[in-house]
Amino acid sequence: MALQIRPLVDGIAVAPQIDAGDIAAIQAAGYRTIINNRPDGEEAGQMTAAQAGELARSLGLVYIHQPVGGATLGHASAAAFAEAIAASPGPVLAHCRSGTRCTILWSLAEAKAGKLPVEEIFRIAGAAGYDISAYRPLLDQAVQKSG
Repeated sequence: MALQIRPLVDGIAVAPQIDAGDIAAIQAAGYRTIINNRPDGEEAGQMTAAQAGELARSLGLVYIHQPVGGATLGHASAAAFAEAIAASPGPVLAHCRSGTRCTILWSLAEAKAGKLPVEEIFRIAGAAGYDISAYRPLLDQAVQKSG
């Protein structure tokens, strides 16, 4: 499967699972940080975070492994995601199996920061190909926590 980079906002994009060959393409596309939100061993044959990190660092990229699964997808993981982005050189590419988890983490962080209205977050996610409407209650909680 070819690398599918899906920009969300300036400096932040998401992608489905990457492989070893994609890392050089990510660097060539100008990204300076890769955030991997996929737990190791989630799917057979998936490159480990250690392998990906070693390859990314050999190309001068920052590599962050922040594994997030269904049980840990929420406000705390979104806050850690936002901190990783803020502390890393951009632009940033985050990936997981489909890109959805990364998009949800970004959405929750944006809602909590109060940077964008929830409807605009939904529009941006949808334009990137992600329907995150099931996460409306979490986004609304994030907005309430920002105030």
